[in-house]
Amino acid sequence: MIKKLRKKFIAIAMISVIVVLTLIMGTVNIANYISINERSERTLEILEENNGEFPFDEFHRKEKRVEDKSLSAETPFETRYFTVTMLKDGTVSTINTGRIFAVSSNTAKEYAETLFNSNKTKGFIEHYKYILINNDSGYMYIFVDCERELSTFRSFLFASIGISFVGILLVFILVVIFSRIAVRPVAESYEKQKRFITDASHEIKTPLAIIDANTEVIEMINGENEWSESIRNQIKRLNALTEKMVFLSRMDEESYVMVMEEFSFSEAVSDTVEPFVTLANSKNKTLTTDIEENLTIKANEQSIRQLVSILLDNAVKYTNEGGNIEVRLFAKGKTKTLTVYNTVEEIQKGKLDFLFERFYRLDSSRNSETGGSGIGLSVAKAIAQSNNGRLTAYSTDGKSICFTFTV
Repeated sequence: MIKKLRKKFIAIAMISVIVVLTLIMGTVNIANYISINERSERTLEILEENNGEFPFDEFHRKEKRVEDKSLSAETPFETRYFTVTMLKDGTVSTINTGRIFAVSSNTAKEYAETLFNSNKTKGFIEHYKYILINNDSGYMYIFVDCERELSTFRSFLFASIGISFVGILLVFILVVIFSRIAVRPVAESYEKQKRFITDASHEIKTPLAIIDANTEVIEMINGENEWSESIRNQIKRLNALTEKMVFLSRMDEESYVMVMEEFSFSEAVSDTVEPFVTLANSKNKTLTTDIEENLTIKANEQSIRQLVSILLDNAVKYTNEGGNIEVRLFAKGKTKTLTVYNTVEEIQKGKLDFLFERFYRLDSSRNSETGGSGIGLSVAKAIAQSNNGRLTAYSTDGKSICFTFTV
């Protein structure tokens, strides 16, 4: 249990770190890309407004630079761009590559013809952002080179990913180291609790054995009566409770290993159900079964039989007078599913996982009418987990409950 708790602690801590880092780095990189995109679009707008040329004089005016903070007086000299003018039929008429060295006239012509055939008006072609301008004589494609900005963006992106990965790795190492310290108080408390349960159970068994022996002597002298019978019932109840508590304590131990073997799940369920049919009938309750034959699983047979018995015992105890109990066993692919359904007087709708909490009972008065201790379903849950299975409880209508065991 402590190992599982530590693993959950590490998982939660790492998921939190990964989510936070992803949000931070994602936001920074997205903002960076948006800034690059906006700057290139503003540059294209200026070129569009001036027919593919920079108004150099305007950029030397201070009020112009203050008005447009994304650009500076050096922008016309830093920006690498070229233009291609085309007639209405797509024939290239003019190519201006005087403001860029990396692009030849032929390459510029190929770009323009490709975009003309695709009917695209703006976007990226390789690392060049472009826009299409319509005029009376034809079209003009303006291309702005964004290679430097995109290269910087990619470098920052990969650097942030690398730094994040290293950071996550370092945090993981630290969390693994410090998680042992963090769960140590819980581990110590849990060990004390286990020792207390084990010691208390052994201490309780001795006086119970003496009470049982004394009751037997009294019955031999005075005969059986309702009081001696009540004492024996309470002794049985306490013995069962202590055994379950010790069983739960053992199941929680990390060193506890169940012997797994292949056996007939169908036969195990059928054998366990049989005595409960008569018990249910004696209490004016109906128990029906639908068990698929020849289903086998690899698990601990004794504990699986105990799980089925606990679920059936719970169903018989809490089914309303004249109610129904249905037991189904079926396979869906490789998964085997056991369901124990029963009607009840009233229960909340939805998931009912709280029923598996130790010492929780449906009857809040905790009287002895049902004879339960509120620990049986906790044992069933522990058995399911130890056999690599899953046990859940659900109510669809508030008038019935269905326990589902899948393995």
